[in-house]
Amino acid sequence: MASKKFTVTLDETLVEALADAAREEGVPLSRLVAAAAERELRLRAGRAVIQEWQAENGAFTPDELAAARADMAAADAEYLSSRRSSAA
Repeated sequence: MASKKFTVTLDETLVEALADAAREEGVPLSRLVAAAAERELRLRAGRAVIQEWQAENGAFTPDELAAARADMAAADAEYLSSRRSSAA
C-alpha cells in the first residue's frame, strides 16, 4: 500500500495523548492515527447503510435497538476478554 506524507494540525494535548497510546501499544504514532481514521470511515459507511435501510424499511423499533445493543455489548465483552487473555 502506498503512503502519502501530509501535515495535520492537532491540539498539543491530543498529540501527547496519542503518542502515549501509541507507545503503550508499541506501534508508531502514524499507525495509531491511521487506524483511528480508518475506524471513522468504517463508522461513516455503517451509518450510511443504516440510514439507507431505514429509508427503505422504516425506523428501528425499540426492541430491535435493544437487541442490537445487547449483541454489541456481547461482542465487546468477547473482544475485550480475548485481548486480556492474549496479553497475559
